Amino acid sequence: MSKLDVFIFIAYLLGIVLFGLSFYRKNKTSSSFTLGNNNLPSWVISLSIFATFVSSISYLALPGQAFLSNWNAFAFSLSIPFASFMAVKFFVPLYRSVNSPSAYTYLEQRFGPWAKTYVSVMYLLTQLMRAGTILFLLGILLHTLLDWNISTIIIVTGFSVMIYSLLGGIQAVVWTDAIQAIILIAGAVVTVITIMVKMPEGPWQIFEIASLHDKFSLGSFGLSLKDSTFWVVLIYGIFINLQNYGIDQNYIQRYMTSGSDKAAKKSALFGGLLYVPVSALFFFIGTALFAFYKASPGLLPEGIQADKVFPNFIVNQLPVGLTGFLIASVFAAGMSTISTSINSSATVILTDFFNISEDKSEHNKKSMRVLYLSSLVFSVLGIGVAVAMINVQSALEAWWKLASIFSGGMLGLFLLGFMSKRVTNSTAIIGVIAGVVIIAWMSLSPIIFPGTGLESLISPFHSYLSIVFGTIVIFITGFMFSILRFTARKQKMQ
Repeated sequence: MSKLDVFIFIAYLLGIVLFGLSFYRKNKTSSSFTLGNNNLPSWVISLSIFATFVSSISYLALPGQAFLSNWNAFAFSLSIPFASFMAVKFFVPLYRSVNSPSAYTYLEQRFGPWAKTYVSVMYLLTQLMRAGTILFLLGILLHTLLDWNISTIIIVTGFSVMIYSLLGGIQAVVWTDAIQAIILIAGAVVTVITIMVKMPEGPWQIFEIASLHDKFSLGSFGLSLKDSTFWVVLIYGIFINLQNYGIDQNYIQRYMTSGSDKAAKKSALFGGLLYVPVSALFFFIGTALFAFYKASPGLLPEGIQADKVFPNFIVNQLPVGLTGFLIASVFAAGMSTISTSINSSATVILTDFFNISEDKSEHNKKSMRVLYLSSLVFSVLGIGVAVAMINVQSALEAWWKLASIFSGGMLGLFLLGFMSKRVTNSTAIIGVIAGVVIIAWMSLSPIIFPGTGLESLISPFHSYLSIVFGTIVIFITGFMFSILRFTARKQKMQ
């Protein structure tokens, strides 16, 4: 990278931090820190929801997937309109009626403290791993491009995001998300235009080469549940996005920052729908890169991994100045996700784990103290996870898998409480245990049983379906036990 590119990237990083810090004066109460005083513009919240969908993982992985194979993973994006509709119709009105900064207050009201504690802890674990993973990937990217020390990159980036998230609260997070969303979209558009201009025989050569190699395929439309067919990815996307919109604090907190139900619904709808064309743009970048390097053999290093093709193009093929801008757009995707995790996690910790007296003279001071300390601790732990991943990725991957298994029960528990009023506390617990056991079996059996003589116990289903089957089992088990209990009580009364 040239000095100009490095300057542009560093200027972006400093600019985002300073802009986020400008909200410090508006962030003196717990309400402003967690909900932005409920007066943030709907277009800003829409972009923030979109930026929450997109991380640096998406920015690099989606082009990598399209380069390596096809558009099969785009089926995930096609599930978002359904989840967005459900959010507008059911989830936004529900959470705004509960009127709590935490998404998990509803579960406490429905099933008691155990439900709130279970889901809150699982949320915090997954967010910690997510923030650490993204910081690690950003560190790897900049280390590869500039040969800077990876630990230093992780620490500087992590503390940069922490500073404006901690001092600026949700207003800083949402507004910087909006700016970062615009930057990452602009970066993707610039990339597509550049590739088109660089094609030896013009832009249409991309479509000719891609069509010849079936790169626009959405995958198999077969009914196998063992492979990542179009239907498996689509169903997986529906359940994951229902979990995002229905139970994820990152999204639900944004519903609450709007000034009205109408504005919240509008933000939820457009924030999700925007991801569909933008993700298509990311997939097209991967397809276009495949066509570009096919048409220009020798430009791509031998044996390069698919997810490193896009960074390689950014560094070696973009004009000076644009490289720095594109690296900034990749960091924008990552920083927006990390800042969201910091603020949302601090909000969950305050709301779900601290019972602060309502005495007005002390309430705000104590609340702000908890929010600041929680943001600091979460950020330091996230940085620690990222640094640890440099040397002990296998252990942290195991932790991530275990957290995913336990968090897999979140959606089922929510749907159980939301869709059936008969389900009680005890039947919900039975349902969650059954669902978590199914998810654990589907996730871990391919790792535990090979070579043990117990291969028949290995799950025959694709791993994407673990949350699908787990959620269904939780719902059916909880619902059926509630019916049995209701019937038994009725017979006793007779």
